[in-house]
Amino acid sequence: MSKINRKEIRRRVHARIRRKVGGTTERPRLAIHYSNQHIYAQVIDDTVGKTLAAASTLDKEVENASSNIASAQKVGSLIAERAKAANIGTVVFDRGGHLYHGKVKALADAAREGGLQF
Repeated sequence: MSKINRKEIRRRVHARIRRKVGGTTERPRLAIHYSNQHIYAQVIDDTVGKTLAAASTLDKEVENASSNIASAQKVGSLIAERAKAANIGTVVFDRGGHLYHGKVKALADAAREGGLQF
């Protein structure tokens, strides 16, 4: 029996979540991902397979970008601002297989404070 690493476990959890969570035109999916260096967030309409809004620590609006809670809050408020500009008010939250605490929770709370409902 082979040893399963953490990445594979996260991929399996994310696949299980994606079977249940999907974005529609009325309520797109807010998908997040983070690595050791950056945090990414996208608002996706899965019916047409199109990204409607995106934000990450690679954007120039996020200063001192790294993969920490402060940067996650900045990315969360930025994705909420860009989603509002695209006339998106409600989303389905997809945590990407990550646990809902730390960076994930900070991004979600900042997006809620920015006006997104999920």
